[in-house]
Amino acid sequence: MGMEPARWDVEGMDEAETIDREEADVLARDAIVAAGGSEAMARSLARATIASESRGLRNLGFAHLPDYLGGLIDGRIDGFAEPVITSPAPALICIDAVGGVAQLGFDRVFDDFCGRVGAYGIALMSMSNSFTTGELGDYALRLAEASFVALAATSGPALMAPPGAAKPVYCTNPLAFAAPRANGPPLLIDQASSATAFVNLREAAEKGETIPEGWAIDADGKPTTDPTRAMAGALLTFGGRRGANIALMVEVLAAGLTTANWATDAPDFRTGNRSPGAGLLIIAISPSLLDPDFAHRLDRHLESLEQLGVHIPGQAKADAAQRADRHGITLPKALRARISGMTFSKGGV
Repeated sequence: MGMEPARWDVEGMDEAETIDREEADVLARDAIVAAGGSEAMARSLARATIASESRGLRNLGFAHLPDYLGGLIDGRIDGFAEPVITSPAPALICIDAVGGVAQLGFDRVFDDFCGRVGAYGIALMSMSNSFTTGELGDYALRLAEASFVALAATSGPALMAPPGAAKPVYCTNPLAFAAPRANGPPLLIDQASSATAFVNLREAAEKGETIPEGWAIDADGKPTTDPTRAMAGALLTFGGRRGANIALMVEVLAAGLTTANWATDAPDFRTGNRSPGAGLLIIAISPSLLDPDFAHRLDRHLESLEQLGVHIPGQAKADAAQRADRHGITLPKALRARISGMTFSKGGV
């Protein structure tokens, strides 16, 4: 791979700077175009990068952007791919990303998809042949902000081994769910089927730290607390076979139904010049057609749960996004310099 991204811990670094959203957008878009992406791809990918960064998901924000830049440089992403969109049924939209990025495909159909959900009460979007999906919760959240309940599933290259397997057979296969509230940010649940995210292994390796037992196995299928050995092996599912069952369900939804690559057939997103061919499946429902008072009822229920000490997913990310709106985005200077100062050429940097 021409470029292996570093992971950055902003709180632990003195050399950081704060930039506003406009400056962050220019930084991301310029880098994407310089790496070989189209203006349309740059807009979509920059928006998603800033959204993840703003919500406090730094490993899916600007620290993840070099994964896409490396993919463009080495040919794993077709920078000028134009999604092919078909509709085999009124409530169904199918997208072939043609080796591009999922963010652009989703942006291309977002308004049409929302219109169909509103018209039919429920609609499904299927996407195949994309690079990694990025923050899965971003897709569900945008639909919840449009007043819909959304469920999203995505797959990718094999990184995770279920109990009994010594080699990876699934990606981290996350599920994301979002629902609108009347007087607060949407409920947002976004979690992988793995015991941890792959980016956490890379971060631990770069910091020279160990990882907890139960996160991963090495290349020989043996438990390990060494993140470098874990990256050569496989992540483990959370909850043993129960987590593996969810991973398989996601695999059928996100790779099977979408015609995307099964995880065992998907090229690595970090090396080579072939797209992982990832899949994304989203189901959206218009709750107001079932219950006009849904958003208020959900509000009251979540408030009662919160009073009982229950953590309500989504609030912390919404609070972080509001802080970013007011105060800007903080980036390590070294990361910004890496993104903006790269010399782009096929095969390396």
